[in-house]
Order: sequence, then structure tokens, then C-alpha cells
Amino acid sequence: MARHPKLARIFGPGLITGAADDDPSGIATYSQAGAAYGFGQLWTIILCLPLMIAVQEACARIGAATSQGLVKVIGRLYSKQVLFVVVGLIVIANIINIGADFAAVGASLNLLIPLPIPVLSTIFMVIVLSLEIFIGYHTYAKFLKILALSLISYVVVALMVTNNWAEVIKATFIPQLQWSSAYWYVIVAILGTTISPYMFFWQTAEEVEEQNYSQQHNKSVRGISEIRQDTSIGMSISQIGSWFMIITAAVVLHENGVTNIGTAADAAKALEPLVEGFPHAGTLAKLLFALGVIGMGLLGIPVLAGSVAYAVSDAFGWREGLDYKLKQAKQFYGVIIFSTIMGWFITVIGIDPIKSLVFAAVINGLVAVPLIFLIAKISKNTAVMGALAGKKLSRIFLNIAFIVMFVCALMLVGTTLFS
Repeated sequence: MARHPKLARIFGPGLITGAADDDPSGIATYSQAGAAYGFGQLWTIILCLPLMIAVQEACARIGAATSQGLVKVIGRLYSKQVLFVVVGLIVIANIINIGADFAAVGASLNLLIPLPIPVLSTIFMVIVLSLEIFIGYHTYAKFLKILALSLISYVVVALMVTNNWAEVIKATFIPQLQWSSAYWYVIVAILGTTISPYMFFWQTAEEVEEQNYSQQHNKSVRGISEIRQDTSIGMSISQIGSWFMIITAAVVLHENGVTNIGTAADAAKALEPLVEGFPHAGTLAKLLFALGVIGMGLLGIPVLAGSVAYAVSDAFGWREGLDYKLKQAKQFYGVIIFSTIMGWFITVIGIDPIKSLVFAAVINGLVAVPLIFLIAKISKNTAVMGALAGKKLSRIFLNIAFIVMFVCALMLVGTTLFS
């Protein structure tokens, strides 16, 4: 098969990061939004996309300009107190997120394999750790790019179940707001699972990995235009998948009176008796939805654990990188193993999956606020960024991202206290 080197250079950390954004936690959050409010929160997809691109493009530029991870750059510019608060927040948020993802994947596997969910989650954990630890980064990155195709399943399912596209388009571009803590809780969860802190750390670190790999193999380093294309395409693919997830849940769940789900697997299970159109359509839709959850778990959990490892390793000055073997970067891989096992443990002790999924997304939404503030300040700092310092348009969208996340967090607090 002919290779396309230009596409290979463009499709890198941005594509993987964007696809990983639709991890099982994200799938459950978007499904819950569709179940609870129908098409009423589709407008958040249009809101999030340019902000998501701006933040991730800034993170990629920071990695390309400094050849360092985000935590290491923060450590150079700010106090140790700021550094360790940032690292503490990302560790807590990601471990909760990993646990929620294991719960969702275990429940989805249970739809296909009649074994207890804890057993399936344990087997899945061993597979994920083995892939991340024993396969070199660039082989692993190719595997992750293939897994990004899992998002196609949500497009197919939505096309199978939806016929009211005029209402879908209207709800996408005209916001429907409500004054209730439950409504804003889900909005903050959507923002948190879309503009997620772990993505900031992962894309910055992987841009450095890409740069190091190119230098070691005497290849030209990716230019800023390729980085921007990669990021824009990756985030757009992510949001297209999210849009179709909300649509599917709105049609299959909300329109049939189901406004709460237990896991992303519950959304898959609900498809079976409700899809009409051709024989076995419901079974096929359920299968596609469940396989999407499993595929995105294979993609999302390693990214979550990897971003924790990069953050902690940067903070303590440890050798880091997925191109190293286990014995060459023991602390780095130790953090990956620890965070993955801790997330799995959350699943095993039986914490409510949907609560932990949406709670993880809300925590991400709150944690993202100070991180975006720091990213915006670093991105425009010419002393740090040189020629890759953010221009006016980038600064505007980063500021808008910070304001939107901050206002939504305030709305969540306000509606909770005063509703």
C-alpha cells in the first residue's frame, strides 16, 4: 500500500488527543446530556469547538517551542506551590476519570461477553497496561490513530435512528438555556469532558515526543502549519463524534422517556428494542455503540494515565517518554501503572459508574479554569515561545475559553446554592 508521508506528518498528537477526548467518560456525559435534555444541549458542540482548538493548539505550540512538557514549563515560570497544585489537580481528576472509564468499558464488554463486570474490567486493565508499557511510542501511536476510527460507530448509529434533522440543526445553532443546577451541572460536565486538562498535558508532551523522534531519525520537525492542521482536524473529528452521541441519546432515550442512564453501556442496551428500520437494526446499533465505548476506552485510558505520568515526571525531573523501555524510565512507567491500577480499584469497589463519570467531567471542567489561564499566559510570552508566541486571534480565543469555563463554573455554583 502506498504511504502518504504528508498525511502521516499532519495526523499526529492532535488526532489522537481529539479522539481520546471522546473517552467512555465523554460518551456517558454526552449520552446523559441527550437523555436528560434531548437536543437542548447540542449548541454546546458549536461553542466548544473553536475554544477547544485554541487551547490545544496553544499546548502543541508550547511543546514545539520549548521541547518541554507543560508542567516543566510551568515549573520554570511559577512557584513550586503553583506547580504542585497543578500536578495534584491533574492526578486526582485523571484517576477518577480512569476509574469511570473502566466501569463504562466493563459494562459495555458485559453486553458482548457474559462475564462479571469486575473480571472484564481487570482483563481490560491488563491489556491496556501491556499495550502502553511494552510497545514503543510510534508503534503505539499508529495503533491509537486506528482506534480513532471507533468514532465512526456513533455516526452510523445516529444516522440509523434519527429522522428529525431540521430540529437537530435548529438546536445546534440556537441555545436553549435553563436556570437549574442539574442543567448547568451537565453543561459544566460537557465543557469539562471536551476541554479536558489531561488533553493539555498529553498533547504538549507528545509534540515533544514527535520532535525528538524526528531529530533522532534525521527528519524535518513538523512546522506550525502542520501542527495547526493536525489539531484542527483532531478536535473537529472529536466534536463531530460528540454531536452524534447527543443526537443518538436524544432520539433513543429522551424521546422514549428515559432521562437517566447508569453507564454508557445503558445507552447501548437501550438501542436494541427501540431502533426500527430493518431486521436486527437494534442489535446492530447496540453492538456498534458498545464497540465504540470499548475502542475509545483503549484509546482514552492510556492517554489519561500517560498525561499523569508526564505531569508527575516533569514535576520531579524524572526521565519520561513512551519511547523509553520500562527499565529506562521506571518512575515514569511506575506512575502509569499506579494511576491505571488506582482507577481500576475505583471500579472494583463499586462506586456508582454514571455518578463517577459525570463527576469526573465536572471536576475536569473546574480544574481547566486555572490551567487555561496559565496556558494563555505562557502562550503569549515571547521570552518562552519565541517565534511561536500566540498571535492576536489565538490570544482572543484563549481568553474566551477562560471566560466561558469560568462563567459556567460560577453558574454551576450559583444554581446549586440559590436554586
